[in-house]
Amino acid sequence: MKKILLPTDFSDNSWNAIKYALSFFKESVCHFYLIHTYTPVVYQIEYMEVSTAQFGLLDAMKETAKKGLEKVQMQIDEEFKNSKHSFTQLACFNTLTAEISEQTSKNDVDYVVMGTKGATGAVGILFGSNTMHAIKNAKCAVLAVPSDFTFEKPTEVLFPSDYQVEFQEQHVKPILDVATMFHSRVNILNASFGYDLSDYQESNKKLLETYFNKITHLFHSISNQTVEEAIAKFQLKHRINLLVMINNKHSFFENLFFRSTINHIGFHLNIPFLVIPSKILK
Repeated sequence: MKKILLPTDFSDNSWNAIKYALSFFKESVCHFYLIHTYTPVVYQIEYMEVSTAQFGLLDAMKETAKKGLEKVQMQIDEEFKNSKHSFTQLACFNTLTAEISEQTSKNDVDYVVMGTKGATGAVGILFGSNTMHAIKNAKCAVLAVPSDFTFEKPTEVLFPSDYQVEFQEQHVKPILDVATMFHSRVNILNASFGYDLSDYQESNKKLLETYFNKITHLFHSISNQTVEEAIAKFQLKHRINLLVMINNKHSFFENLFFRSTINHIGFHLNIPFLVIPSKILK
């Protein structure tokens, strides 16, 4: 059974991500955790100790959260009734980032699926802060779904890699799961400025070949392009439905997404994005 965390703030954006998740895992036996976190706008512990009004506020917020989760559950039952799927509703007094981390460890979660507003043109915001924090800190795979993306089977998967990861089963299992579920073709993309792969990179590439030997896959090597350019052009040319990356510290991934001048990279994401941590706590 797959265990999947579905954060919601009751927005259209988060509902779209939930719909995507329920369609994506339609044929899988899953337990979903519907989670909503709440905190007062002003929260100071010394007031909490003396103020019954603050306690009243918390009770009201908790009740609102529970009602919101019930409403989401009713929508799910009406539109996506599935005997393979079960649910737990969690209304939590916490920040979303902290609660994702706690629930991931506590419930041995396999995936977090959440919405992201995506790029906003000239502003260049790639992800909302909550999604960015989840991607950076989660110890399981995170699937980020653009707010305007309607589910389509990920038959063409793009997996950029610099081959700087000594691949293990935990890194490739989510990719193999997707490829098996949807009979996907996995396109492994390496972009460089004409440098040959080192012996270490060649060794890691061979590891990938071993892991992917039972699924349809193609290796692509593109020279004289940045990773961002290569991904953008490949995505447009090959009708990619899902982008997958491993969040490998000190790799091009970190440079691509976690630099402060993110609006300068010229990279806009309009397809679902699956991020696999380099270290998964299981």
